[in-house]
Amino acid sequence: MLLMDVLVAFARTGRIGPLHRGMPLTEAEDLLGPGRPHPAILMKGPDIDGYPYSWAGLELVVTQRAVSGIWINLRPGSTAKLPSLILPASESFEATVLREELVMALDTAGCEHHVNDTLTFGRQSSILTRPADVRAVFSLPGRDNHVPHRDRHHLDVMHKHTA
Repeated sequence: MLLMDVLVAFARTGRIGPLHRGMPLTEAEDLLGPGRPHPAILMKGPDIDGYPYSWAGLELVVTQRAVSGIWINLRPGSTAKLPSLILPASESFEATVLREELVMALDTAGCEHHVNDTLTFGRQSSILTRPADVRAVFSLPGRDNHVPHRDRHHLDVMHKHTA
């Protein structure tokens, strides 16, 4: 399985493998192992809502101890990691995904997508998939992003969360 396969499946279904919104955090941790809680959770306790638990490039936002958001964070030009449940047999992977590559993969898979006007402005752009309502946010690379195509938009994050 490749990173692009994971991204396209997420865009189409709003799920990453067995991970989905609404599942109890305890169930997610049974599948992934213990997550690294956001500092606010450490300071205020596990009942604080709207903060993520992290597993490398994967974040699960938690509300009332249930998953309310799923995020895949990428840093173009770097090597990233996802739990083996998400990207089997891959300790790390190249985190550079061009907008055109993801759009072509979505088109090939028959995944409907539209420009997300809310998150398209300045140096960033976004698409919203249907019917899963997954957002992909792209931007031009910053000076610390070591990528060959500095004039093209790169994927920074894909996420699905409760409105």
